[in-house]
Amino acid sequence: MVMPSQSALLPDVGSGAVLAPTSPPRVVIAPLAPTAELTSIPKRRNFTAKYKLRILDETDQAADTGGVSAILRREGLYSSALTDWRRARAAGTLGALQPMRRGPQKAPANPLQAELAKANSEVAALRRRLDQAEAIIAIQKKVAGLLDEMEQTQERSGKS
Repeated sequence: MVMPSQSALLPDVGSGAVLAPTSPPRVVIAPLAPTAELTSIPKRRNFTAKYKLRILDETDQAADTGGVSAILRREGLYSSALTDWRRARAAGTLGALQPMRRGPQKAPANPLQAELAKANSEVAALRRRLDQAEAIIAIQKKVAGLLDEMEQTQERSGKS
């Protein structure tokens, strides 16, 4: 990036003042590596239950002295997160303080689902066998019809 030179304001040409020579523009080099705070892809922070309980203990102790806001600034937290964590702690569930997976939740597995899948595969296998059997029966009917025709043609040729 080129910075403009810091020269004095140019006087009017008609005043007869001598112009000061201007210095060449200065070039400022950009830093090569980005800072650690900024990343190209933002990542959501996950807090462990141990960390949440530690912060809750600290804020409970600092509530009398008014240092809660200092703890929140130091940790980069919002007061709403603290409120949610306190509610989860009051509910008595440590699992509620664990980070949850975002997005749609998986439905619990249906115990009859495996049995249904097995029955569907059996039905598909039986349908394949039925199709084969029907094809074999159709071929047998055609063969029997051809044999009858051959027999009838032989009888006709033998009688004449």
